[in-house]
Amino acid sequence: MDSAITNETVASLFEDLGIDASYTSASLHSLAKVNSKYLRDLKLNVSTTLGSGNLSRKEAYLVALSVAVNEKNNVLIAAFETKARSEGASDEEIAETHACVSLMSANNIFYRFRHFMHLAEYYNRQPAGLRMSIMMNPTMGKGMFELMSLVLSAVNGCERCVTSHENSVKEHGADEPRVHDAIRIGAVIKSLCVVI
Repeated sequence: MDSAITNETVASLFEDLGIDASYTSASLHSLAKVNSKYLRDLKLNVSTTLGSGNLSRKEAYLVALSVAVNEKNNVLIAAFETKARSEGASDEEIAETHACVSLMSANNIFYRFRHFMHLAEYYNRQPAGLRMSIMMNPTMGKGMFELMSLVLSAVNGCERCVTSHENSVKEHGADEPRVHDAIRIGAVIKSLCVVI
C-alpha cells in the first residue's frame, strides 16, 4: 500500500467522523509513515461496527461516545457528540452518557475488587454505599443505559459488572446479537482511541 492510499484512508476516516484533516497523533504518524495496512483495517472496522443492524445510528454513536469519554480522547469525544446529535441525541442523552462513564468507572473498580477478593467475606458483606440514582430512570431508557454500562464494563475489564449488566440488558428486551454488536463497537472504538 503506497502513501497515497494511506493518506486517502486516513482522510476518508477523518471525513467519516468529522475530524479536522490536519489532526495527527504519534500513533497515526507512525502507522502512516510505514504505510501500515492496519489503517485500512481500522477504518473498515469503524465503519462496519458503527453501521450495526442491531443498534440505531444514534445508539451506535452514543456507545462510541461512551468509550471515547472513558478513554479521555477529546478528539473522538467531539466527533461522536456531533455524530450522535446529528442522529437526534439530546443534550440530556449526551450528558447522561458522560455520567454513565463516570458511574461505571467507580463501579468497575469497586466490583472488580470484590471479585478479586472473593474469598474475603468482609468485603462482600459490606454495602457498596455508592449512589446510583441515575440508573433508575435514565433519559436514554433503561435498556440503552444498561447496554452502555455493559460495554463500559467490558472495556474496563470488570467480570462481575459485565455479567450483571448483560443479564439486565436481556431483561430489558435486548437479544444476543444486539449485545454482540454493542461490544464490537466498544472494542473497535477502544482500538481507535489508541491511534487517534
